Amino acid sequence: MAKRSTVFVCQSCGASQPKWLGQCPACQSWDSLVEEAVSPAAKGPQGPPPATLPLTGALERPEQRLAAGIAELDRVLGGGLVAGMVVLVGGEPGIGKSTLMLQSAEALGAGGGRVLYVTAEESARQVGLRAARLGLAGAGVELLADTSLETILGAVRDGGFTAVVVDSIQAIKSGELASAPGAVGQVRHCAAELAGAAKSGGSALFLVGHVTKEGSLAGPRVLEHMVDTVLYFEAEPSMRLRLLRAVKNRFGATDEVGVFEMGERGLAGVSNPSAMLLAHRPASAPGSAVCAAMSGTRPLLVEVQALVSPSGLAMPRRQALGVDPGRLHMLAAVLAIHAGMDLGGHDVFVNVTGGVRLTEPAADLAVAAAIASSLANRPLPASAVCFGEVGLAGELRAVGRSAARLAEAARQGFGQALCAPGKGAPPSGLKMLSASRLDRALALLW
Repeated sequence: MAKRSTVFVCQSCGASQPKWLGQCPACQSWDSLVEEAVSPAAKGPQGPPPATLPLTGALERPEQRLAAGIAELDRVLGGGLVAGMVVLVGGEPGIGKSTLMLQSAEALGAGGGRVLYVTAEESARQVGLRAARLGLAGAGVELLADTSLETILGAVRDGGFTAVVVDSIQAIKSGELASAPGAVGQVRHCAAELAGAAKSGGSALFLVGHVTKEGSLAGPRVLEHMVDTVLYFEAEPSMRLRLLRAVKNRFGATDEVGVFEMGERGLAGVSNPSAMLLAHRPASAPGSAVCAAMSGTRPLLVEVQALVSPSGLAMPRRQALGVDPGRLHMLAAVLAIHAGMDLGGHDVFVNVTGGVRLTEPAADLAVAAAIASSLANRPLPASAVCFGEVGLAGELRAVGRSAARLAEAARQGFGQALCAPGKGAPPSGLKMLSASRLDRALALLW
């Protein structure tokens, strides 16, 4: 292979320099030059033109899926692994990224595949101790404790592996670049080379990535564009519940969520997350409402809690965890104008239990109902679920996937559903409470 030269490219304007400079001469930005490898241009006569494939021929090729061995991981990936698929997994330190990758590698190996687990941050002995603690047999899994990109590429190209796990991409270093592991140029170059080797060999590639203090993946933003799927682990490290969320997926739906529970034997998939999220719901407590939300293609029942207390501040506080703070301000204004609830002298706190984030407008009605319940110090019916979008005029608007939400509520034993008027009959045993305005909906609950 021809030796590559390196240049220093400005991350602000893209200008290249032959050596590192503290300030870019083109755009005058400081500390923006990053070392990158440059391949020599190919010389000689060009080969024959590449063969093209009609779109109709591509449509006729069925997509072959390989089960990852963990049902919740398969759900987030869109039904399983695809040959040559590159997956980036990020999350806070200690949240369970390495544990999930080791469990998935063991499951793939037990299913007859061959998995290469590259441990760049831990020794092979440390990985073995973790596998023993998790009770894994390790059949079909081969370990490689190395940080050299060239060594890893040789193993990937010659091994014929079903899947390759690299833990983590920030610890890999290429000898073609003089920068330290974790630098922007190193991460981008190593990820591109590994992705190319995996796609050419038909191996599924998992890249474990670090996150910054702000919660985003460390390294260049282009790293997320180089992969097929980006998965984020969410929840505090002290919590037992873990949420694996897909924010990008070329082979499935985005915003899909897998729910795991951390135990002594590692991460276990939760097949009925609604029951777990509602297990500790207080009985007959004011300020508690159940929302029928959608997490990707999965209906999910979550508890929304609100606390309204008198405020001695000139500007009462509005704090939200799990919902958009701006939407909380809007709902407080709609309740004051269209439901006659004076919240001007009260602090309002809203929390979604279990670490779940509700980003869809369907949570508006549950948040408003929880606030109204806390202000009136009057509990909502324990058997009622709420979902619907609240408009600025105080109207209730229907949301998508209502049938799936109602079916999940009936499966969990709820007897009433408050929502905007819609089409279709409710499931057996579930009573519909439909209202076109917010004040009427709150009156129906009581």
